[in-house]
Amino acid sequence: MVIPTNTAIPVEDLKRQWQQIEPEIMEAVRRVLPTGKYTLGPELAAFESEFAQYVGTTYSIGISSGTAALHLGLAACGVGPGDEVITVPNTYVATVFAISYCGATPIFVDVEPDTFNMNTEQIEAKITSRTRAILPVHLYGQVSNIEAIVEIARKHNLKVVEDCAHTHGATHHGRFAGSFGDVGCFSFYPTKVMGAFGDGGMCTTSDPAINEKIRQLRYMGQRTKYNHEIVGFQERLDELQAAMLRVKLRYLDEWVKQRQRVAAIYDEMLTGLPVQIPVVASGNEHAYYLYTIKADRRDELKQYLLDHSIGCYIVYPYLVPETGAYQSLGVGRTGIPQAAQDVDKILSLPMFPELLDEEAIQVCNTIRAFYSD
Repeated sequence: MVIPTNTAIPVEDLKRQWQQIEPEIMEAVRRVLPTGKYTLGPELAAFESEFAQYVGTTYSIGISSGTAALHLGLAACGVGPGDEVITVPNTYVATVFAISYCGATPIFVDVEPDTFNMNTEQIEAKITSRTRAILPVHLYGQVSNIEAIVEIARKHNLKVVEDCAHTHGATHHGRFAGSFGDVGCFSFYPTKVMGAFGDGGMCTTSDPAINEKIRQLRYMGQRTKYNHEIVGFQERLDELQAAMLRVKLRYLDEWVKQRQRVAAIYDEMLTGLPVQIPVVASGNEHAYYLYTIKADRRDELKQYLLDHSIGCYIVYPYLVPETGAYQSLGVGRTGIPQAAQDVDKILSLPMFPELLDEEAIQVCNTIRAFYSD
């Protein structure tokens, strides 16, 4: 693939991926459509089995979206009205919406100064008699200090629900994200490390009771058709998406390696500039869903890159407790100084497997030019 150096460098580009896998995707589509079986069929069953084997859990359950996966995962862990769930403030609002959907209250802890992930030293001070679960977010493609989180949870008889929306293919000491907690929740939103052609999600677990409960919740509260034992939801992953995601799963490891290749270029060329490059915690393999820096004069740098036809964006530009949906909690930035500091400095650079070396170099040279002015 040859791309002229004077063209825009997008922050993400799904069209290049499509060019790579189009024949296999269309073969999957042609395999499903003539069958007339478009929900809860053999493709979904096969994908669930393959994804569980990849992650290293006993079960995986296809869900309609990452948001729904979080909601049903929490619900299956018994989270309900009056409960509290400990999470982080610097995530996509869907993480916290899932807590609210259960009728529970989010309790925010600050993040580490280097990895953007949950600061485990602050968790126990937030635990009360109402705490039911801890919901860490593996942000930008790196697993949190998950072993410490699980240890704290077990000490206090709490559930752990991992938000793995950014960490398909990421590992901690050789184990994949989604295999540590009671439930792992993945998003297959199109731009993720492994995305669907629309919305999709997955729950992973090795607990047979949680597996059964999520399956019941995702399909109208029934275990046998028309016997609706509990109030459930219509949140299953459909056959077409499952078939196409089976194709993508075969490429996942290679795509992570290619993201790491781009990150290595950024790491080398941005060192020494007034930016903080991503810090990879000991024992982690970063999947680099996003390559997010902390930058001095962030807003000026962002505009400079855009003016030079280089895509970039801020993920996420608002802390969840500051949004209108959660202002009633009265939290704001209280008690989360690191997250508050980060949100004014973070900037995500172009990152996708098909990004060319020369494009990554051009991004770095443009950043260098900005800081040399």
